Amino acid sequence: MNVAVKTKKSIQKRIFITGIGTEIGKTVCSAVLTKYFNADYWKPVQSGDLDLSDSMKISNWVGENTVCHSETYRFQLVASPHQSAKEEGITIDLNEFKLPDTSNNLIVEGAGGLMVPLNDNEFIIDLIERLGLPVALVVRNYLGCINHTLLSISALEQKKIKLEYVILNGNFPQDTERIICKNIPSETKIIRIPDLENITKESIDNIVKQLEKIDSWIRNH
Repeated sequence: MNVAVKTKKSIQKRIFITGIGTEIGKTVCSAVLTKYFNADYWKPVQSGDLDLSDSMKISNWVGENTVCHSETYRFQLVASPHQSAKEEGITIDLNEFKLPDTSNNLIVEGAGGLMVPLNDNEFIIDLIERLGLPVALVVRNYLGCINHTLLSISALEQKKIKLEYVILNGNFPQDTERIICKNIPSETKIIRIPDLENITKESIDNIVKQLEKIDSWIRNH
């Protein structure tokens, strides 16, 4: 099953992008979906890389006219948000997070995986639950990715959070992909994104065009 994305402009699309771990391409996948859905983008917490934040990358990769809403928290230290916040004498408060006021589609990108701590008691999954958004789970192939994917799916099910998409980012061995796809909820749609040697606006555009072709074929067959 390939991508089966519904009509882009019929209802407002709001998705929280999370992953099975760190450094697996959440921002690239966020760029693809931001472009595909003609959406706004929001990164609630940015830990480190303030000179080249994820919002800046989205603007570079999708287009400077893309609306990137301001982060709720921005920290200097490249670390887990709870640690970055502590370094600056701050405690992240879930009550401070409010969805941006927009009538446009919205892509929200988390930090790391579901169980990345925001403070001593609350995690990214708690932020997702508070915002009330469905999830797109980014998966990349590495030793252990099946375990991390199924644990992530289980955690979302326990919280009754809708897993709207699984994004297979890059190439997967057939046996790995089969087990992952076999354990995805039946209503969850799968998006496959190829490996990118160079991430540019043009390469993001090319992926979006391929997704649009697949979606068009599915809707007409």
